[in-house]
Amino acid sequence: MKYNVAVVGATGMVGRKFIEVLAEKNFPINNIYFYASKRSAGTKLSYKGSEIIVEELKEENISNKQIDFALFSAGGDTSLQFAPIFVKYNAVVIDNSSAWRMNSEVPLVVPEVNPQDIKWHKGIIANPNCSTIQAVVALKPLYDAYGIKRVVYSTYQAVSGSGLGGYSDLENGLKGEEPKKYPHPIAYNVLPHIDVFLDNGYTKEEKKMIDETQKILGDSSLKITATTVRVPVYYGHSESINVELNSSYNIEDIFELYKNSKGIILRDDVKNNIYPMPIDAAGTDEVYVGRIRRDFSINNGLNLWVVADNIRKGAASNAVQIAEYMISDK
Repeated sequence: MKYNVAVVGATGMVGRKFIEVLAEKNFPINNIYFYASKRSAGTKLSYKGSEIIVEELKEENISNKQIDFALFSAGGDTSLQFAPIFVKYNAVVIDNSSAWRMNSEVPLVVPEVNPQDIKWHKGIIANPNCSTIQAVVALKPLYDAYGIKRVVYSTYQAVSGSGLGGYSDLENGLKGEEPKKYPHPIAYNVLPHIDVFLDNGYTKEEKKMIDETQKILGDSSLKITATTVRVPVYYGHSESINVELNSSYNIEDIFELYKNSKGIILRDDVKNNIYPMPIDAAGTDEVYVGRIRRDFSINNGLNLWVVADNIRKGAASNAVQIAEYMISDK
């Protein structure tokens, strides 16, 4: 069976990656439709050698098609307005914005972690934040085997997580130009500031990681704190994750656990300087785990270093995997 697929926000960084991943994975497509703002309408994008004209995102351009899946990466306001319209015309929306993630009626899904939640969707499925996706893929095996009491996230996030504006700030900053996206230069610098600051001193990105991890793992009692940092890397988020487990463990068993976990590549041979790096994760869909070691400062403490391509696994590929799971489950 083949499906009619729409990509909403097709001309953006993640939208273009949706198109690339759909082609690469040979998703069974009958017709594919690209949508963007009025400003970008009329642009031509390539899909498997065919040039397809981008349509303006408006209801009359949706109602005249029988769309099965709509992959959204067009911002929260656009998603809030148009996702229900696609659902009205019987499409399943997989949304990459933050608009629906914490809505109790909408499943928040990482296929390696909680695919069972897909079953209770009501037309919209939320794609988690990029930094959360790779974190929960790494945490899920530990959660199932030992239980988790507390998590401390420290992230080192690539500029592509800010879209084309962040990418351009680094590219132009290396030439000595002033930033346009960020409040300070990102070239030769790190910014402990992702998204807006909240009244409690945390950023919105940090709150996303905390709330989304609890929702995906289905455990609101989980203690989590986070510090998210932007670094001068184009692609690939890196995360230092400190975990306090509920039960004791042998470090050798942790290595075995990750060797046998779906969607994870264990890269940990420090004697030979082998550990996960964003330069290696770029262009791949797996989550890389390494620098595994005991945290001796607390009982049952564990340190991990986790890396993934934020535009692929952290956005486009995760959404396509959700759609793949749905058609295979049928």
